[in-house]
Amino acid sequence: MTVDDRLERAAAELGSLCRVHEPLGILTTYRVGGNAAIFVSPASISQLQAVAEVIIRYDLPVLVVGRGSNLLVADAGFAGVALSLAELADDIEIRGVSVCAGSAVALPVLARKTAAAGLTGFEWAVGIPGSIGGAVRMNAGGHGSDMAASLVRAEIFDMRDLQSRWRPAESLGLRFRGSDLVDHEVVVRAELSLSAGDVEASEREIAEIVHWRRENQPGGQNAGSVFVNPIPGQLSAGELIDRIGLRGFRIGGAFVSDKHANFIQAGEGATASDVKAVIDEVRDRVARDTGFELRTELRLVGFAEAGATRAEGSTLG
Repeated sequence: MTVDDRLERAAAELGSLCRVHEPLGILTTYRVGGNAAIFVSPASISQLQAVAEVIIRYDLPVLVVGRGSNLLVADAGFAGVALSLAELADDIEIRGVSVCAGSAVALPVLARKTAAAGLTGFEWAVGIPGSIGGAVRMNAGGHGSDMAASLVRAEIFDMRDLQSRWRPAESLGLRFRGSDLVDHEVVVRAELSLSAGDVEASEREIAEIVHWRRENQPGGQNAGSVFVNPIPGQLSAGELIDRIGLRGFRIGGAFVSDKHANFIQAGEGATASDVKAVIDEVRDRVARDTGFELRTELRLVGFAEAGATRAEGSTLG
């Protein structure tokens, strides 16, 4: 049975739980790229279990879609199941210094809500355009902090055994911009422990972070920093890209930002192939001219070449 056959049968079984040929690239901050063969947004754990059963039965790749801030979707799209938890996990509960947030909650929203509640320790997240789920998986961070600093535990749905379990933060293998979570482990919720603070002080800090980002980072269609800093705190990817004079470097409609060399913009008329070509060229030239092999923070979705497999999602059979 071909992939197209498996996708057709899976869509038939999922019925009203799914949409087919759903635009996926437009859900990312790059706003380029093609469609998902199947798109699902379950509203309960039981619906998520039903979706997972079909994915397993037809041995399909799956991609969890959050705020789309670290995804680049190929122009040909994604021949698998794109899974959104926006209808299942967009809740926020604050009890004292304990905060529980669904995986679909936007980091800036949670940063502002916790500050308004008189809590401190999550102000840094106001400048990160991602979701709680993605932030746990990638141990997102900035401005001197990260998820590991406040994460107590996370609810993880395992798409192989169809069970949801709370796991302590120390079991997740959190590290600089990464974790040990694999593609069949879906973050549903996260529990944070913050500290009692001062509303005015937190709101000032948030305003300073927002101002700094507006002054130092470009707007428009991008995914934030493209490459992980090779020596955190000592040598940044942007410095290396600057060193070899690649600010403004362009292929098609995509280009290296003139404002911040570690941002790659999708300009007017850009395609996902343009963005990918700029990423590849920058990485190759940095390696050739400086000896540093840059690792991208992006998940590359639907690209056929070797090395993109994990980013595309793994089969669950």
